[in-house]
Amino acid sequence: MSHYFAAADAAQLAREYPLGGDFTRRFAQISRGELRAVQEQRFAALLRRAWQVPFYARRWGAAGLQPGDIRGLEDIARLPAYSKADLMESIAAHPPLGDFHGLDSYAPGARPQTILHTTSGTTGRPQVLLFGPRSREIQNLLLARLYLLQGLRSDDVVHSVYGHGMVNGGHYMREAVLHWTRALFLSAGTGIETRSATQVELMRDFRATVLIGFPDYLRKLAGVARSAGMEPGADIPVRLILTHLGREDRAALSQEWGGAAVFDLYGVGDTGIVAGEGPEQNGLFVMEDAHYVEVLDPESGAPAAEGEPGDLVITSLFKDDVYPIVRFNTHDVSAWRGGAAGLALRRIAGFLGRSDNMVKLRGINVFPQAIGPLLEELPGYAGDYLCRCARDGSGRDSMTVLAEFADRSDAQAGALRELLRRRLGVEVEVELAPKGALAPQTGIETRQKPIRLLDLRGAQP
Repeated sequence: MSHYFAAADAAQLAREYPLGGDFTRRFAQISRGELRAVQEQRFAALLRRAWQVPFYARRWGAAGLQPGDIRGLEDIARLPAYSKADLMESIAAHPPLGDFHGLDSYAPGARPQTILHTTSGTTGRPQVLLFGPRSREIQNLLLARLYLLQGLRSDDVVHSVYGHGMVNGGHYMREAVLHWTRALFLSAGTGIETRSATQVELMRDFRATVLIGFPDYLRKLAGVARSAGMEPGADIPVRLILTHLGREDRAALSQEWGGAAVFDLYGVGDTGIVAGEGPEQNGLFVMEDAHYVEVLDPESGAPAAEGEPGDLVITSLFKDDVYPIVRFNTHDVSAWRGGAAGLALRRIAGFLGRSDNMVKLRGINVFPQAIGPLLEELPGYAGDYLCRCARDGSGRDSMTVLAEFADRSDAQAGALRELLRRRLGVEVEVELAPKGALAPQTGIETRQKPIRLLDLRGAQP
């Protein structure tokens, strides 16, 4: 019986998906035509596999498609996109794993070792994630590829605040660093797994040089360190922060950690890493040898123009073993970036918000994730916030921004209300809270990604 390491042939994977210097050399030289040929070859194999999966066969058949109708990537728009909601329906109809996997297509005794995790459940009930050895190790390699591109070295000590348990994130980052780099890894996890005070002591004692995790908690840890008499950047010699930056303030996060360089990454649990910044920090390079990415208008489904925001729809070209991913609509919003880049890879702007979390106020689109960087502009902001949305009897939406501030005076509330009105272009209400008061609602201590939207619009007014 084949074991995990035989199914995931590391040497072969590194030849197919180079990393380190092999990666930069290859993608500095490859032409767009050569890259497209690689994508087409991998897409053809992915399609053959996906037709064996009930979820796809059912959806594509309902769209009037048969095997062979899709000749290549030029026809990909004929395939209906799907989202997490469709996967959750699949799980409900075929518990506990759904029918979006191909496990039942293997002959008896030939089924590969299957890795099962879940999403964090930020936008609802956690979703099952399934990986085979090959697809798991390729996504591990791709993440390590980007960490190395962003400056990770063999002598680094990497402190991770991604969660563990059933959630995929912490396990994924640990495997990427340990399997494909030579750095030392500290798997501290969230604040509930390792108390914040203990986290900063670990960083100090093991001389952490690289932090990985989401910005909200990393900023909080900088404050915890200072409260304990440690100076980030000196007592804790962090030089590099590899994070999912999105709209967060890069300069503010860097300053919190003594001037550490901050690099942005993008990916979701289903696909693994999709894109990341290079040394120039000018957009996120899409790993196009592994993913085919579309940016689509959320309303029409048509391709968004260069620079225009749209939903990221991902086809993972390497996931042809257990869980094929063909046109997964993440509902994460980004945009294509133009201009010279140094590598023959397209770039996206990074995470701009979620189309399914967007709030339309008097004709203005507001993304809750965009509020955090605005709060950073006011002195006294204590690092946590929540947007509460409601709908009145006439169907009019409203939003209240709850934010932690040291000063909770009427003057501070007025300053915040004016800042948000000026920067968002629409009036919102504000409520000021003391430091730590919002943590039970946002989960900043316990979740990988804090909750930023409390949506009451479905409730009765």
